[in-house]
Amino acid sequence: MTDEVDVLVIGAGPAGLTAATYLGRFRRSVLVADGGFPRAGWIPLSHNMPGFPAGITGDAILDRMRDQTLEYGAVIEAGRVEGLRRDGSSFVADLNGRTIRADRVLLATGVVDHHPDLPGVERAIERAIVRICPICDGYEATDKVVAVIGDSDMGVREAAFLRTYSERVTLIHIGPSDALTEREALDRLGIELVETPIERVRLEGDRVTALCWNGAYSAFDLVYSALGTSANAELAAAMDCRLAEDGRLEVDLHQRTSVPGLYAAGDVVRGLNQIAVATAEAAVAATDIHNSLRRAAGQTV
Repeated sequence: MTDEVDVLVIGAGPAGLTAATYLGRFRRSVLVADGGFPRAGWIPLSHNMPGFPAGITGDAILDRMRDQTLEYGAVIEAGRVEGLRRDGSSFVADLNGRTIRADRVLLATGVVDHHPDLPGVERAIERAIVRICPICDGYEATDKVVAVIGDSDMGVREAAFLRTYSERVTLIHIGPSDALTEREALDRLGIELVETPIERVRLEGDRVTALCWNGAYSAFDLVYSALGTSANAELAAAMDCRLAEDGRLEVDLHQRTSVPGLYAAGDVVRGLNQIAVATAEAAVAATDIHNSLRRAAGQTV
């Protein structure tokens, strides 16, 4: 069985849902493939989401966006797209045992976080004890005792960023010693450096106690993971789509990839990993998708 739609949106996070809402309001037929567990769902309480000064949870953000998407006729279907390929001027995708044909495709597949190997890390992220985005919630680290877990110079840069908020920042470097080349910055900024694997972790109330060195426990109010992410770009890579050095998708100013008719928005595109950025990119992509379909149908002046 083959279903035909104007646009297939792959991913049901903030980028994918925003694009589907715009496209629905453009009166396009839209199918959103929801692979489950959007990264935004990890957010315990966001205080930098525009329009919510008291904060809003990630689940609440996604629920509101889903409701809005459905209001304008888009269809959201649970399932992962297992294959994507060109067929003439359109695309063919494999979803839940059937074929989807779409004139345009938007990839909003996001990234996968490299979580530290800590017991109960998922629960700790939900409780906002272990965090993954200092741009999102660094403000809440103001004057706190903060640890950053890293395995490269990314850890140095994240620890330096958090010095904006606290004078008590420790970098726990768990990678090879030669992977840390920016040690001078740590000394200059007064960031303590610990080079050792984390042997044991205790979560006690709202604090993290980690057995890190010399058999001594050290307590932190917050722990940030600076171990990076991997882009969910396999579908695009299989189509020989151009990727950046970090594995994310390269796009132009209209969110178009190097494959004609294939668009991308959100975390899979750039490393800022912000909902506001993802929704803005999705709006740009959806508008260009609609206009490209108008041009193809001879509806432009």
